[in-house]
Amino acid sequence: MLKKAILASGLLAVTSAAVGLPVISYARTGFSAIRQSAGDTMPLEWELKRARQMITDLTPEIADGSRLIALEKVEVARLEKQLTDNEEKLAKSRVDIERLTEDLNAESPVYSYAGHTYTSAQVKTDLSNRFKRHKTRQETADKLEQMLDARRSSLESAHQRLEAMLSSRRQLEVEVENLQARLGSLRVSQTASQLNLDDSQLSKTRELLDNIAARIDVEEQTMHIDTEYFGEIDLEETEESDLMDEISSYFGGDTKVEKSLVTIQLD
Repeated sequence: MLKKAILASGLLAVTSAAVGLPVISYARTGFSAIRQSAGDTMPLEWELKRARQMITDLTPEIADGSRLIALEKVEVARLEKQLTDNEEKLAKSRVDIERLTEDLNAESPVYSYAGHTYTSAQVKTDLSNRFKRHKTRQETADKLEQMLDARRSSLESAHQRLEAMLSSRRQLEVEVENLQARLGSLRVSQTASQLNLDDSQLSKTRELLDNIAARIDVEEQTMHIDTEYFGEIDLEETEESDLMDEISSYFGGDTKVEKSLVTIQLD
């Protein structure tokens, strides 16, 4: 059947090219029919084995997914540390800015920090630079937080997809085992049905033998009768019984009976 389908598809492609018909759509239909026909002719045991192999082939994909999740976890941890460090720097920067602001509000001619003396102009310039860096660092922290939220969401989705793949693979394994058990039961039933041999010929033979035995019985019985009545000379003398004497003796010499017997004799 598969060979016929292939020949039919090839013939259809040649014909379509000759008359200008849409070859691609017809060819797709033909190949689809070939695949369906091939699948229907494969033994069920082989198909189950192929299904097991396809489930096994999921292992590399699951391993790749696990590796990507591990890499994403490392990246999320790196971003978390970077954001934490940036927030600590922001907190210190804010404290320094507030201190310098308070000092400048005191309008002192000079300012001393860590054993060094600075003018008001120098402090204002330093405060301006610190504030610019603080704002840039805050923008960076905001971007890092957005990136971290996106990475966490992606990581959670990846976890869910991996768990779904693992759950689906376990379900497929259970279904394959169930189908294997059903197929085994089916094969046992088919074997049992094949063991129910056709005994019609045996019954006919039994009937013939019974008929033969019956005919032999009849012929043996016939032979016995022929031998008993016609096969031998009777050597024993039999006494001839007088009917009249027997009847008279039976009725005890009754006169009426005797007269009747006489009448019968006369007749």
